[in-house]
Amino acid sequence: RSVNIVAFGNERDGFSEDNQQPSLIWSYLGRSALISQIDSSLSASHVGNPVFTEYQACVFGNVRLVVHDCPVWDIFDSDWYTSCRLIGGADIIVIKYSVNDKSSFQELKDSYVPMVKKALNHCSVPVIISAIGARKNGVPCTCPLCTSDRRSCVTTSEGVHLAKELGATYLELHTLNDFYIQKYFGGVLEYFMIQSLNQKSSEKMKKRKKTQKCHRVQPPQLEQPEKMPILKGEASHYNADLHNLLCCCQCADVAFYPEDFGTAVEAHKIILCSVSHLFMLLFGVKSPSNAHDASIMQLAQSLFVVEARDPFPSSPHGVPPCVPPVRVVVKDSVFCSCLPDILHFIYSGAFQWERLEEDIKKKLKDPEKTEHVLEKVKYILKTPGKLNTVKDCRSNQIKRLYNTSLRLFFNTPVLADVIFKIQGATVPAHRAVLVARCEVMAAMFNGNYVEANSVLVPVYGVSKDTFLSFLEYLYTDSCCPASILQAMSLLICAEMYQVMRLQHICELYIITQLQSMPSRELASTSLSIVSLLKKAKFHNSDCLSTWLLHFIATNYLIFSQKPEFQELS
Repeated sequence: RSVNIVAFGNERDGFSEDNQQPSLIWSYLGRSALISQIDSSLSASHVGNPVFTEYQACVFGNVRLVVHDCPVWDIFDSDWYTSCRLIGGADIIVIKYSVNDKSSFQELKDSYVPMVKKALNHCSVPVIISAIGARKNGVPCTCPLCTSDRRSCVTTSEGVHLAKELGATYLELHTLNDFYIQKYFGGVLEYFMIQSLNQKSSEKMKKRKKTQKCHRVQPPQLEQPEKMPILKGEASHYNADLHNLLCCCQCADVAFYPEDFGTAVEAHKIILCSVSHLFMLLFGVKSPSNAHDASIMQLAQSLFVVEARDPFPSSPHGVPPCVPPVRVVVKDSVFCSCLPDILHFIYSGAFQWERLEEDIKKKLKDPEKTEHVLEKVKYILKTPGKLNTVKDCRSNQIKRLYNTSLRLFFNTPVLADVIFKIQGATVPAHRAVLVARCEVMAAMFNGNYVEANSVLVPVYGVSKDTFLSFLEYLYTDSCCPASILQAMSLLICAEMYQVMRLQHICELYIITQLQSMPSRELASTSLSIVSLLKKAKFHNSDCLSTWLLHFIATNYLIFSQKPEFQELS
């Protein structure tokens, strides 16, 4: 017997300097008299960016307790399937936040609560919302007309409203002491543990009785498919792909020079503009009138000079001329000497701030120069109109920039240097992103092929919607098929361009959807599982074809009555 708990959110407020404060989950496991044999391990989907900590322990003597503690909500942005799998396997969900971090609560409410509701998908999993900490601006007024205390702290009424939206139990823990941890939070959590165990025992008894009554015709005996890599989740190599793009300098369209025009450092406008409003201004993506922050414009003018050049004539037949990279002179010699390290930081995902600090300290060996360069980097990453603090640049605070910021340039002509023609429509794209993310396209645009010298590239064999979903994955590292048939079309496109991780995500989506389909719906659906099996075999999806064959055998009575069953040999 086991109980699975999934905890989301960070109970530490954004202003606290005490990062050693124990988490709510760890405090409960360490203090509860019912818990024994605690073990913990760190799980990660990206190097240097832990996604969740897994705790295993015993509760009520012999019941196995498994807890996944996810302090960063980014798991919903970077790995939707892992987050769905965690919620799908949870018996209890705990959502925690600090009452003194209003911005994080607002982001949770606006961005992630809808995702949690979607992942729950009408499941009857109990949810506990824990508001943690004592409000630093005094006891809040509960009057609905009073807004004086709502600027920096999360009020009780806001927490209660969020709990009602999720159908959750709302708790306020003013401090993580024995009373609040053991008696208050622990009492509610242990009540739901007992409810979960009782429900599982009841379902097991019903299933046993049903099995005894039902004497079904035995289907062909096939071995259970081995646990496939896609079911365990496959680590993303998104940041590594973009970092490799910098290292190999393919499709570079900008070159940074020192004032003496020494060694140039090449980069890509699309990547730089995706992380910085300053580079948007520098390369004309934004006009100065839309800057909304004079300090960013001033820094751009004081730090860089873009060399003017004669416009290149348009060439016939969609063939681009040999356009050299835009030359940008870096006025600040100290900043220019650190530019390779700064670009490596940006291309690696712009979240390893401490590593950038160490690299610049080693290179300059001067505290004043180091601080000077780091301040410039903070301004480059600055959001217009917002204060820029060291806290915003810490690895455990900053979000991954690419999977949200590159989305701004998806399917837009801004900075686009290639146009795909598909089903009579055109789709703009950026060679740098395509080359970094897809080996087939890297060979296509850099080899001795017609596409290497063409702006207009025709695409055959896939629909426009499927190709757009494929490109969206390349830009954002995420995809969300609307149906099984769309997932299969996307799988075929991924196999055609040899993007294996996307193919595995589509396989996982199809398997998950079919597993959740009730027998009655399976019997009445017009979806041909046999057709899916044939396509999976034809397109070298061995994991999916093996699973589908076992799925058909497991539901032998249902599929043997369908016409397409005769197509199986």
